[in-house]
Amino acid sequence: MGKIMSFSNQKGGVGKTTTAINMAAYAANAGRKVLLVDFDPQGNATSGYGLEKNALQNTVYNLLLGECSFSDVIFDTEVENLHIIPSSIDLAAAEVDLVSMPRRESRLKDALAPIKNNYDYIFIDCPPSLGLITLNALVASDEVIIPIQSEFFALEGLVQLMNTIKIVKQRLNANLTINGVVLTMHDTRTSMSKQVTEELYKYFGDKIYTVPVPRNIKLVESPSFGVPVMLHAPKCAGANAYCALTNQFLQRSEQNG
Repeated sequence: MGKIMSFSNQKGGVGKTTTAINMAAYAANAGRKVLLVDFDPQGNATSGYGLEKNALQNTVYNLLLGECSFSDVIFDTEVENLHIIPSSIDLAAAEVDLVSMPRRESRLKDALAPIKNNYDYIFIDCPPSLGLITLNALVASDEVIIPIQSEFFALEGLVQLMNTIKIVKQRLNANLTINGVVLTMHDTRTSMSKQVTEELYKYFGDKIYTVPVPRNIKLVESPSFGVPVMLHAPKCAGANAYCALTNQFLQRSEQNG
């Protein structure tokens, strides 16, 4: 049975999309069948896999509104076993469009239900906000992965995210759990990074993945080539980190069933 994972943090610039893109690639490379859903109106995961978002006739927005079928929005990628549902700026309108719809918080869950078991994992890249789009992702998900930058401001807003997850669990998705926390843009040389990491360990304990992702220029470059770092610079520090992180994720996820 497939698992749906949301990558969520309402703070922008924390490496959320980079983490979703690259963990999806390494999970697929490890033989799992993976679907990456770009659920961010910015469409960065879409661009990161080489799709021209402004040229697409149908995106996740049209799927959400019931205007197209899966065959219209699922695209192959250069990574074997990995498909993607793209996004575009049209998705921003969903915050308004969904308000008057029945089961407005469950539109994505309902949309993904027919294909959930076609994949081992469905990864949802959420927008950097806690609006109705992110709410749809959390309601659709079995688990949440929280990428957090190892800097002071990353701690701000974390309580808000945790409260949102708690409310979703209480009212809309009782089975939602936190899979883990990924430390991104990590720099062991700075005392601030060490202090923030210590605070996060106090709060999340063993939920934190022990493989931090370092700052790495190749990770920043790879989306401009339309491929994950695995295909762009497979031996760089960022690639090594995401490979090890994904292996740890698969072990944790599949041990727990």
